[in-house]
Amino acid sequence: MKILVTGGAGYVGSACLRWLIGHGHDPVAFDDLSEGNRGAVPQGRLIVGDILQPGAFERALRDTGAEAVMHFAAAASVPESIKDPDFYYRLNIQGTKNVLDAMRAVGVKKVLFSSTAATFAFTDKMPLTEESPQVPVVPYGRTKLAAEFLFRDYCTAYGIGCVLLRYFNASGADSDGKNGEHRRVESHLIPLILYSALGQRDAIMVCGTDYPTPDGTCVRDFIHVEDLAQAHQLAIEQLKPGEARDYNLGSGSGFSVLEVLRACESVVGRPIPNRAAPRRPGDPATLIASPAKAMRELGFRHRYTNVRDIAATAWAWHSKHPQGYGPHEPRR
Repeated sequence: MKILVTGGAGYVGSACLRWLIGHGHDPVAFDDLSEGNRGAVPQGRLIVGDILQPGAFERALRDTGAEAVMHFAAAASVPESIKDPDFYYRLNIQGTKNVLDAMRAVGVKKVLFSSTAATFAFTDKMPLTEESPQVPVVPYGRTKLAAEFLFRDYCTAYGIGCVLLRYFNASGADSDGKNGEHRRVESHLIPLILYSALGQRDAIMVCGTDYPTPDGTCVRDFIHVEDLAQAHQLAIEQLKPGEARDYNLGSGSGFSVLEVLRACESVVGRPIPNRAAPRRPGDPATLIASPAKAMRELGFRHRYTNVRDIAATAWAWHSKHPQGYGPHEPRR
């Protein structure tokens, strides 16, 4: 398929784009590079554009002859969403509506939406399934859930097929070592630990050591970015116009912050500076997804099941590319 990928220069979007190329598809990234990396997109596969700019995405759909869309473009920081909800509601909801309206105008009938675990109520029993209550507690999660409703409503009214993928802690780097995780402001645990190993941070802060978990630190579900990419490929290939699907994507098991730290130390081969810090407001003790539905319906299977193996791919990239893709381009 010819697939137009919004946010296709971002961490997960670009990993999916590269995976799709390797599995017989013809994807092109559509990204404003406000957070994405030009260097993460193979040459000739990037359209620089903004989903908030009227007409821009529709032109890209027509120019590429796209048969399907993968929609990753979004603002995705919980703290930032609390400080600036206006931006989050504009980009994550109005931007999504612009994408869907462009698809209607052109006649594209398949779309995959990159959603998030933040749409769920974290107080529910683990692991979270597709039937778990969706009661988001922060603006980021609320905007993504609102976007999910947009997709479902457009699916019902206009015959667009949509699949909603909610994933938890995307991690790791491409197995060939050529591409990895690099943000303007990093917030993910594994790269922050590895930055400490590289001396780019004084220490990794372990936020909360008194949770009701085996070692007192938060437990999270980590899924390798190539396993995510595999799920995206399977989902878009099986999707039919007019149907709506949703899947949670995780490993089905969790690792604590200290277990991830020890795994990274094992990969790096030396202790990594770390310090205990207070809990962060709103952090649940445990957050794990059940991938059972995706495994049953899509044939999804994990290649990476151990956090040490995930960390090893991340270290293979970060150790060779300590500056990532280089400085980010100025915000547009």
